[in-house]
Amino acid sequence: QVQPVESGGGLVQAGDSLRLSCVVSGNRFMYYTIAWFRQAPGEEREFIAAINWRHTANYGGSTGGRFPIARDNEKNTVSLQVNPLKPEEAAIYYCGVDPTGGLYISTMSGQYDYWGQGTQVTVSS
Repeated sequence: QVQPVESGGGLVQAGDSLRLSCVVSGNRFMYYTIAWFRQAPGEEREFIAAINWRHTANYGGSTGGRFPIARDNEKNTVSLQVNPLKPEEAAIYYCGVDPTGGLYISTMSGQYDYWGQGTQVTVSS
């Protein structure tokens, strides 16, 4: 059973930082591609970053390298350092899992088969 669980969200002020974590159950974690997306009310789910089993990362255009992604295979965890936050970046941040083990890193949410419940990030101006 592959189940991602996100944590680390909260209420912050504009310019602050957060470190989001995604812990994924399953004994093949080291082969998964893990992605972070975010979704604001009334908006489509937006790709932020993803990392494959070779630790190669792909970043979305709206955030670029401002939100570095990293993985720790010993802890079945992928983290996303979110900084600095802008008010318009308030959203639910989701972790998605592509279990196929390939090298290609998709920016499309449909490529990811498993999703967590998300963690809410609220940014005050």
